[in-house]
Amino acid sequence: MLPVIALVGRPNVGKSTLFNFLTRTRDAIVANVPGLTRDRKYGEGKLGSRPCLIVDTGGLSGDEMGIDALMAKQSWLAVEEADAVMFLVDAREGLTATDEAIAKRLRRAGKSVQLVVNKIDGLNSSIVTADFHRMGLGEPVAIAAAHGQGVRELIEIVLATLPPEEKVDPALVEDDSIRIALIGRPNVGKSTLVNRILGEERVIAFDQPGTTRDSIFVPFERDGQRYTLIDTAGVRRRARVSEAIEKFSIIKALQAMEAAHVVILVLDAHEGISEQDATLAGYAADSGRALVVAINKWDGLESDARNWVRQEFDRRLQFISFAETYYISALHGSGVGDLFNAVRRCYASATAHFPTPHLTRILEQMVFAHQPPLVRGRRIKLRYAHQGGQNPPTIIIHGNQTERVPEVYQRYLSNSFRKALDLVGTPLRIEFRTGDNPYKDRINKLNPRQIQKRKRLMRHKK
Repeated sequence: MLPVIALVGRPNVGKSTLFNFLTRTRDAIVANVPGLTRDRKYGEGKLGSRPCLIVDTGGLSGDEMGIDALMAKQSWLAVEEADAVMFLVDAREGLTATDEAIAKRLRRAGKSVQLVVNKIDGLNSSIVTADFHRMGLGEPVAIAAAHGQGVRELIEIVLATLPPEEKVDPALVEDDSIRIALIGRPNVGKSTLVNRILGEERVIAFDQPGTTRDSIFVPFERDGQRYTLIDTAGVRRRARVSEAIEKFSIIKALQAMEAAHVVILVLDAHEGISEQDATLAGYAADSGRALVVAINKWDGLESDARNWVRQEFDRRLQFISFAETYYISALHGSGVGDLFNAVRRCYASATAHFPTPHLTRILEQMVFAHQPPLVRGRRIKLRYAHQGGQNPPTIIIHGNQTERVPEVYQRYLSNSFRKALDLVGTPLRIEFRTGDNPYKDRINKLNPRQIQKRKRLMRHKK
């Protein structure tokens, strides 16, 4: 599982800038205004020899009230969940009382903390870092996150402090079960659904420790098919299943999704679709895993309320339209059996193998029905396709000028492949490869007269 690194510090010290650099994204909003980041933001680190999960947090001021107090709580939760902490300070403002207060609390947290002195561009790093030694957090690392200066050294230092990579239990790698991760907000009924799944007739279940500190893998069998339930809060014993997943934690959900084949996102029909629901759905879509949506507590809702929930789902979660959606009651068991059929179909789609000739024929049919557009007077040519991966299915298309394929045509290809391959409940990823022109070198060696002659011949043929 990916180790977790939290970025903390006062407002406007450059946490979001460093987050964007480490994840090679622009996911975090960056501006010279304090307080822009109000909640934890997660991204996968792309720098260094070992991938990791980066958590961007809101700024800590020490005297938080109202919404700032809630923001500070989120920041300290990120510290609690992290394997290591990067504590950012501002080289240009120097050491402040707030920095010292944050450092004092970080020392009590018992985490591996790396002090990071940011914004050292144009300054003498040895001079500006001298004052920060007295915080007692070890040797500071001087960086300029906006330009990437010193960041590579920083990430190598932090990665070296992380615990060794955990070895995956060979039994988990070799088993043929379908791994299912249940995710969702607190109180949406995950624990009730866990009980219903594990307490169903003809189900054999036992607990097996997982490969991470908290996740628990619960193998069970239903109708001859083996499954492994990955619980995001840790189901220690059957007798304690009812205590289950009431703590909302993106970290645990991300780790569970990484280990799963299929994700079941549980929503509460009585509460509608919340921002947290949309956040979790977004992470599930980004993970590439097959997705089943279980809208729980459907029993007892009036017709108008049910129509409202459906409209809210279509409006706010349109980006996971590929997901299988079911309306269930975990308490009474209605619809829960349908989830297993959906899981099997989604798993089959996500792990299917498609021969290259079959994919190429589908591509040719799509191109014949709707040609790619002209770009600078030249037609984009898509020549053949092959499968590049599973879970999610990945199709690689080779041709010329593929880097210029418009987004609308990419959606046409994706939707057409999904329909032709009869994919259910899984995202589909399409990648493009542009091949070199085999005659490029020969053309470059022609003299100007030969080039003009070739152009005249081409015009004559047209």
